[in-house]
Amino acid sequence: MSGKFSAFVIKALVDTITGGAGNDNSPAIGIYRSGPKIEQFFLDCGLDMRIGASSRVPATTDFLRQAANHYDGQGDVYITRIIEKVCDPREYLTEPDKATAVREHLNKALAADELAVVIVGGKAVLTRRQSSGTIVEPFIQKVETLDFDTVQMEIARALPNLQDDPEDAVTAACSLIEAVCRSILIELGLPLPPRKDIDGLIRAVQEPLNLSPGRSDLPAEVEADVRQILSGLTSVAKGIGALRTHGGDAHGREKGFRRIDPRIARLAINAASSLALFLIETWERQEKRALPQHAPGI
Repeated sequence: MSGKFSAFVIKALVDTITGGAGNDNSPAIGIYRSGPKIEQFFLDCGLDMRIGASSRVPATTDFLRQAANHYDGQGDVYITRIIEKVCDPREYLTEPDKATAVREHLNKALAADELAVVIVGGKAVLTRRQSSGTIVEPFIQKVETLDFDTVQMEIARALPNLQDDPEDAVTAACSLIEAVCRSILIELGLPLPPRKDIDGLIRAVQEPLNLSPGRSDLPAEVEADVRQILSGLTSVAKGIGALRTHGGDAHGREKGFRRIDPRIARLAINAASSLALFLIETWERQEKRALPQHAPGI
């Protein structure tokens, strides 16, 4: 992430890490942590924090401000690490509702900075929020429900890299579509296509899912429009695959390599998420059951 975190984010972190002042009768956001537990929390983040003679809340506030403006220039890294730690669902295994409350509280403070915390593969990830919201969030929720751990790993790999390593994000975007298509074909008892790249896989699932542009059962008044949309499925997948080939990291990077614009990488991961979610929902509607995951080697 670039740029300093706002004072509102620091305040939200104080609320969620400390659980509020000891004399505050309002319900804690998250869990109440004593002084030693606050010190241990920061130690788990790789940061040495001492309460000393100060009170819990002021000491935590001062430390977070110092961390955000650290002399080594890594303040954003430290605050990101702290945010992901306090939002980690594993911190609240006995009280999962508190994990949601903490994340929602922080996301309200992060929204103005176009940032958001999402849960991917059971872990908190701080990522950039799109102007219309986090497009990838519905897809994350779907693959968590289906226990698609391979796809979750690709998303977890893509989201943090959108800004700093957009080439890797594009590669992950391509891989998540391939994983979904592969599972659909195997569940249908169909062979994988000779070309097991994204273009070959998306074409292979279109006909059995009744998503082929050539289908003949479309209402006349929307026939041309639906055909155009269905043709776009192939175009989107093919475009993401081509971007991975020419600009991603799947095939190595040449000397003098020109980086992909992070905006394009963001478009790729959002388009891939929307397409993959549509394929999964189409499968579920057709088969009336959840789509199991299948590993690449199967």
